[in-house]
Amino acid sequence: MSHTYEVRSHTERLRNRVFSIVTDEVVMPGGEVVTRDYMVHVGAVGVVALDADGRVALVRQYRPAVRTVLWELPAGLVDVAGEPLAAAAARELAEEADLVAARWDLLAELHPSPGASNEKIRLFLAREIATVPEAERHERTHEEAELELHWIDLDEAVGMALAGEITNAAAACGVLAAARARDRGWSTLRPASAAT
Repeated sequence: MSHTYEVRSHTERLRNRVFSIVTDEVVMPGGEVVTRDYMVHVGAVGVVALDADGRVALVRQYRPAVRTVLWELPAGLVDVAGEPLAAAAARELAEEADLVAARWDLLAELHPSPGASNEKIRLFLAREIATVPEAERHERTHEEAELELHWIDLDEAVGMALAGEITNAAAACGVLAAARARDRGWSTLRPASAAT
């Protein structure tokens, strides 16, 4: 591609703690200037936590935008200033699944909806899993108050993704990437601290 897609103007329409909605005027091939609306997102992390029996930790969470409960990975926003992404993933694993891990690797990165958002999710593989002691557990509220943790065989989770039972993009990508990495003897993994 040789066209540069020059942005002539950038206007913020709405802002909250998670995202803003913006309108850009962009020069298209041929010179026409068009407007494009999209969401600027703080970013997210997700965790494929595998136990010693090859099961993946999946949560069931209600999502208002789709008005249903979805199968998801423990995941959350990159919304703590200066927090390394691997630390954000560990925080989310503890908060959403009451789990900690001794081994962390980078599994995958994805833009779940690039036609409408710049959101990027970094997926980590967590192994050597233990539970958070009861007295140290995070108090979940709102939709997270009813999170249900389920341990599902990784191959079964792959089947769920391919059958359309897991529709959350990060969860589907995460279980597929973990199965592929496992089948390649974990040789495709990158260090958890790898640059984006």
